[in-house]
Amino acid sequence: MKQVLIYSVLLILGLVASQLWPALVGGDASLQSTIAKVISITTYVCLGFIMIHVGQEFELDKSRLKNYGVDFVVAASAACLPWLFCTAYFVLVIIPQSSWSNPEVWKESLVASCFAAPTSAGVLFSMLAAAGLGATWIFRKARILAILDDLDVVLLLIPLKALMVGPRWQLGVIVLIMVTLLIFAYRKLHAYRLPSSWKALLLYSVGIVAVSEIIHVLTAKIDPEVPVHIEVLLPAFVLGCVMAKCHHAVEGGDAHPERDPALKPDEKADAPHGASDHLAATIISGVFLFLVGLSMPLLTAKPAEDAKHIALASTTPALGWGTIALHVLVVTIISNVGKMVPAMCYKREAPLNERLALAIGMWPRGEVGAGVLVLSLGYGISGPIITIALLSLAANLVLTGVFIAIIKALLARSKNPEHA
Repeated sequence: MKQVLIYSVLLILGLVASQLWPALVGGDASLQSTIAKVISITTYVCLGFIMIHVGQEFELDKSRLKNYGVDFVVAASAACLPWLFCTAYFVLVIIPQSSWSNPEVWKESLVASCFAAPTSAGVLFSMLAAAGLGATWIFRKARILAILDDLDVVLLLIPLKALMVGPRWQLGVIVLIMVTLLIFAYRKLHAYRLPSSWKALLLYSVGIVAVSEIIHVLTAKIDPEVPVHIEVLLPAFVLGCVMAKCHHAVEGGDAHPERDPALKPDEKADAPHGASDHLAATIISGVFLFLVGLSMPLLTAKPAEDAKHIALASTTPALGWGTIALHVLVVTIISNVGKMVPAMCYKREAPLNERLALAIGMWPRGEVGAGVLVLSLGYGISGPIITIALLSLAANLVLTGVFIAIIKALLARSKNPEHA
């Protein structure tokens, strides 16, 4: 648990730094924007590296595709329920009853509440691996659910964006790219032998992020309101899926796989190098967790000056910090209760304590949720509800280490060594 503690400290340090660095660089909006962009790109490079690793270890039994259909439904439910719970709470509890019939209030609440939907796959996988749970049933199942969860959120954001800006062809392009990548991963699972040292994986991640950013910039010139943005998580995961499997120290394989006599000389040069790969993965995961904290928007962040969507800001009453703290507590609880769907499923695969551990494993939030709040601010959505959402996201981030400790305690009761 020492590594989990270190990662938790890095998350908290990043979160604190996120509220301090804008003031330290002064009021230069251009400089702040540049630094924020560098933080964002570096975060996604680290996420891409982590997701390529996850894809490399991914196994798909094509004879049991119906089981994956169940996983998709479970993941979709675990993404949608927190979103719907928070939307209902924001409107029916915080917004005055006189505004309940205002469709703009519901529309903006639906977008703002989407922060609660995504599990941070990168944070979850880094923490579970740090806790020594990389070979357990919960890790293998969480690997599927967390990725499907994030994909569900990406799909969910498409109609929500359409609500805010109207139908756009770019939204259809995003769906087409996602479907194409998933089909490619299915048909070419672990089919290509590619260099897989940590340097190679980092280079792949940089390339994926670069392509994603280029597409974003070019399509922004066509329509600045709805550029095509491909989430790094999916293409990085797909790349890992199509790479031939090579067991390495990061997941507990041979300490020196490059010494395998079965490998040809050119293959040995590209093979993972055990201890160095493990160290690199550990460092990159730590940097990623710090950057996730650093990516949080300012509590005092203001919407765009030309904001059109101000229904929440204009209808939400002023709230004191004590009231806000109470709302943060409730929102954090109900958003995590919505993630408990896996605990009610998989009864034939695992006992209750392991299913509870799996559900709690879906609680960590991170860079995707922060991105939703940044998107909300970009649309002009503001007011106490955004503050509550941001603080709830931050609370979940700070408590990630506690969640992992609870998971460890639950799994300690398991009688199956594969599950514990």
